[in-house]
Amino acid sequence: MKLTRLIFAALLLLILASINLYAQDTRQPNSAQELADKLSNPVANMISVPFQNNTDWGIGPNNGSKNTLNFQPVIPIKLSADLNLITRYIIPIVDQRDVVDKDTHEFGLSDATVSAFFSPSHPKNGLIWGIGPALLIPIATNDYLGTKKFGIGPTALVLKQGGGNTMGFLVNQVWSVAGDKERQAVNQLFLQPFFAHSFPTGASIGANIEMTQNWQASTTLLFLNPTISGITKIGKQPIQMVVGPRIPVSGPEASKPAFGIRAALIFVFAQ
Repeated sequence: MKLTRLIFAALLLLILASINLYAQDTRQPNSAQELADKLSNPVANMISVPFQNNTDWGIGPNNGSKNTLNFQPVIPIKLSADLNLITRYIIPIVDQRDVVDKDTHEFGLSDATVSAFFSPSHPKNGLIWGIGPALLIPIATNDYLGTKKFGIGPTALVLKQGGGNTMGFLVNQVWSVAGDKERQAVNQLFLQPFFAHSFPTGASIGANIEMTQNWQASTTLLFLNPTISGITKIGKQPIQMVVGPRIPVSGPEASKPAFGIRAALIFVFAQ
């Protein structure tokens, strides 16, 4: 438990330090549509802090429910005039009932995923790419919510933007390299094709497919996530609001829900 708290504290310090270092250069996008397009780009040269909430019902034989709030800041670090390092953090807070078994309840942190993409500062012809490492960090506060494994592997993304359209995919593969020897090894692929179309008002429509392939257990969990979103401000603070259904396409009976909803609030701090 002490190690978990130290790792979680170190992650938060790294995030805050990165924001403080980068926020010296703060230019806002020229229009709501430009901001919407940047938020559709996972490696945009812009600090954003999304709070993404996923609620799923009808999980497994006990008709369980699960709520996952993902705190997932995206922080760019300028390495040179031509190269950025885009760091992405996903820290899930999970509240689930009747998932492990009937009349059970688990609440707490799940494992964190940290990705770092080396990406060119100046895309050519709307083509944007990034590549780097992905880390699985065992900060879970409940045995049922985490793997108790450190993991590492490659991550990459490619996307094309133009005319208000964004189309691309993100992928990572993580293998466990250390941790509790009594727990199952991690060997997992995540693939996310995505599409979005923005409008001059800052509204967007889009969709992505999230596929998680657990090679160790030979299972595939697949969701279709259509969304609508809009840009607004709270005072001078630009934000994006996102909502849409989570449609389970395939997966093992123990973890596949019957239906879900996704909602997100994204704060934009700097470009």
